[in-house]
Amino acid sequence: MRKKLIVGNLKMNPLTPTEFGRYLDMLERETNGKNFEKTEIVVCPPAVYFRQFLERKMKDVKLGAQDVYWEYQGAYTGEISAGMMKSNGAEYSIVGHSERRKYFGENEEIINVKLKAILKSGLNAILCIGESGEERKSNETASVLKKQLEKSLAGIGIGKTEYITVAYEPIWAVGTDKVPSSDEILEAKIIIKKILAELYSRKAVEKMRILYGGSVKSSCAGQVCVDPAMDGALIGRESLTPYEFIKIASLVDGG
Repeated sequence: MRKKLIVGNLKMNPLTPTEFGRYLDMLERETNGKNFEKTEIVVCPPAVYFRQFLERKMKDVKLGAQDVYWEYQGAYTGEISAGMMKSNGAEYSIVGHSERRKYFGENEEIINVKLKAILKSGLNAILCIGESGEERKSNETASVLKKQLEKSLAGIGIGKTEYITVAYEPIWAVGTDKVPSSDEILEAKIIIKKILAELYSRKAVEKMRILYGGSVKSSCAGQVCVDPAMDGALIGRESLTPYEFIKIASLVDGG
């Protein structure tokens, strides 16, 4: 049985290496003495802090990237390839985050080529999908998730599925403190598993983890992760507070 997965997306934070050093100090204190037998923990800081993170040699916390560029190398000013992330210590990469879609206009075609680059480089992928508030009100959740999964996974064979984690991230819940009910999350999970089984097979889906992401706090971790039997969580804002982040991981590990 695969371990659960807790991913902290620090986004464009913190501002300075000194602040990040204090963050790592707190993270080390919170993980010290704890044994996460059933859960992997991944932190995705800005790439400028990779070396600083790795110097701490935290055995219970893995390093992830927030995004990659789809080309391997070349004249692409400002971009960082999946291969560069991998060679600098990353083990995971997020792809298709709702903020990348909203602020950078990323669609499924872009997400697809990025996902292929992530897998080709040997990284594990965390593929984010989710519907907007209007789409949910219009009962379009299933069709939106189907379109996102089919197009994002186009051309990716069944042999790569075990390296892909799907994060259900309803856009209307991200950063809003609107928390879906356990039934709503479970319904989305069932839809996702059905779509993946149609694209690949039921056996392949068993190897794929499905996370929940969107305003996750320790106070609602049971509702959004444990009760709907999700395989973990993608955490944004609360991952900036190590006490809260590790508390969520502990709740999921014990759930």
